Amino acid sequence: MRTNARLGTALAAVLVLAACGGAKDSSASAESAPSGAQASPAPAGGPQTPDAGGKVVTVEMLTDEQGNNVFRPAEVTASKGDVVRYTLVSGVHNVHFVADSNAAAQGLPSAPSDMLQLPGQTYDVKVVSAPGRYFFQCDPHALLGMVGHLVVQ
Repeated sequence: MRTNARLGTALAAVLVLAACGGAKDSSASAESAPSGAQASPAPAGGPQTPDAGGKVVTVEMLTDEQGNNVFRPAEVTASKGDVVRYTLVSGVHNVHFVADSNAAAQGLPSAPSDMLQLPGQTYDVKVVSAPGRYFFQCDPHALLGMVGHLVVQ
């Protein structure tokens, strides 16, 4: 009985590690695959610097007093060369420019951000996309209304 429990635990651990390892491998190969797009994916993640004359536009990510998960503001306007800085205020959130919701869009981050968990953590996206309106969401809270739009002028 005890051997079966250990075997089951070991098997579960192997499956979890394999699943985690597979996810990392697939995202790495997707990012390195040539896309043929005119604009390269937006630099995203760590601190970004806007182009000369550009600005940093801040979007707060939070769970408000009523328990609503929101981007504040939910619609943000920026120009090419600006940086949109998603800043965690409260809760646990990410930012994802979903490919299915941004058909034919070029220059958007190719993968969702990591989950931000500590207040003050940021995720920067340098705007390199053509003028247009681009959809983004927090993956775990999208169905609860945590969605927004980036309008590039």
